[in-house]
Amino acid sequence: MISQVMLHTIAIDDEPIALEVIKSLSAKVPFIELRACFTNAFEALDYLQKEKPDIILLDIKMPDISGIDLLKAVSHPPMIIFTTAYSEHAVEGFELNAVDYLLKPFSLVRFLKAATRAQELFRLKNAGGEREQQVEFVFIKDGYEQVRVDLKDLLYVQSAGNYLHFVLASQKLLARLTMNEAEELLPSSKFIRIHRSYMVAKSRITRLDKNTVWLNDTSIPVGAGYSENLEKL
Repeated sequence: MISQVMLHTIAIDDEPIALEVIKSLSAKVPFIELRACFTNAFEALDYLQKEKPDIILLDIKMPDISGIDLLKAVSHPPMIIFTTAYSEHAVEGFELNAVDYLLKPFSLVRFLKAATRAQELFRLKNAGGEREQQVEFVFIKDGYEQVRVDLKDLLYVQSAGNYLHFVLASQKLLARLTMNEAEELLPSSKFIRIHRSYMVAKSRITRLDKNTVWLNDTSIPVGAGYSENLEKL
């Protein structure tokens, strides 16, 4: 099992309300350690001269200097997750090797996916370029609790109205998420969407045909339009 890694994080945004949102979301992600927030980009640059964070949550459109120009001014920038209300800078952001590009307003699920991606990259960089490591767990909000789910134990996800059932080998969790959000959260290397209402763990599939997938004795239907996913598998 990959051990938990705490990521030293700072946030830069000229809007105090946006920073409050980031503080709230960061507090819900166990491996994000938000140490400083800045509304002034130049104060942030001064901080970066003294400290070496792992991640910068960076707004793009700010007075005096843009987030992109700020990034270019840092000689050895850490991982960047852009947080912005403007989509037109996405291409340039990814050309600067941003980990992710979050469009405001973004959900906890979307924020968690970006943070998890940064955690994976951090591990890879600190593993000396070893074989790519995959996400091994996620956190699911079940009621008022954030429950850690080891992906090796997750069998499938099933839509239930405005909720999703996360069916594990030993329990079932109920989360207020959409299937699209589940697709964003769960790594495509381990899970596959086979129906508008189902995602399954690839490693748990024991047999399949064009209409049905079996996880041992559990049969799950293959939806119209999802057969190409199975052909790829």
